Amino acid sequence: METYARSTLRARRAPEGAERRRNGPVADVQRSAALNDPRAADEQERPALRIAILDRDSGFLMVLAKRMERYGWTHQVLPARVSAKTLASIDVDTLIVDLASLGARRWTWLGRLTRERPDLAVIVCTGSSTVAERVCGLRLGADDWLNKPCHPEELIARVEAVTFHRRRPESRSLEPVSFGEVEVRPDQFQAFVHGRSLNLTRREYQLIELLSRADGEVLPRETIYECLWGAPMIRNDRSVDVFVHKLRRKLEQASPDWKYIHTQFGVGYQLTAEPLDAPVHELSLSASRLVDEALAA
Repeated sequence: METYARSTLRARRAPEGAERRRNGPVADVQRSAALNDPRAADEQERPALRIAILDRDSGFLMVLAKRMERYGWTHQVLPARVSAKTLASIDVDTLIVDLASLGARRWTWLGRLTRERPDLAVIVCTGSSTVAERVCGLRLGADDWLNKPCHPEELIARVEAVTFHRRRPESRSLEPVSFGEVEVRPDQFQAFVHGRSLNLTRREYQLIELLSRADGEVLPRETIYECLWGAPMIRNDRSVDVFVHKLRRKLEQASPDWKYIHTQFGVGYQLTAEPLDAPVHELSLSASRLVDEALAA
């Protein structure tokens, strides 16, 4: 009888003990761990995105669609024949594109799209590719490149990285910046000389805007890389130098009487507008004409 009473008492106290376990210190620790779990926070705080997808792999599209629906993202699958001009007019945040589906026109298509929509995040997700192809795509303005087969969660993470970490600063000044004969217009994602566009690619525009807002300070190459690519610069990477060279060439062609980008060897680059000395400039033009004549001969 006494044993039965003790067991009954324990049974009656079990709910109370269970309640203490649900609300006691252990539960507090468990709830705290859940709140601090980056995956749980990620599920709650992931903002909504509008995604365009250009891909013909139905299995890949099905898996990716389920992930996006779970995160509350809207997406639309585009036909392979869609033109860059048409896509530029669609209100989306990010494009995931398999360049193989575009055939031979893929490089022209990508270059035109990034010129017309420099605010659009572009992620190439395609089959096996060469280094030359990846370099070409990134230099044309793609933000990231991922080879298939890939895990959909990695692709989702890359979408977030290029869209939020670099594309959506909390406050972005739209005031134009002028130096020498150049005017940078953030509202148009372009730079102009005497009203004529320099026709900068997305990356070239980001570079000139970054340099122009440094107020003449020298920006280290590592800083430029992190601002433009959103990741630490890999040792011996020459991407910054390549884009500085391309931007400098366009500036020289559009505004030949000024020098804008200055190299600080071993450190980085500086943007200050300096008029060229006339005799030196004329000598440079004469030398260029002699070289052209020699080549023509």
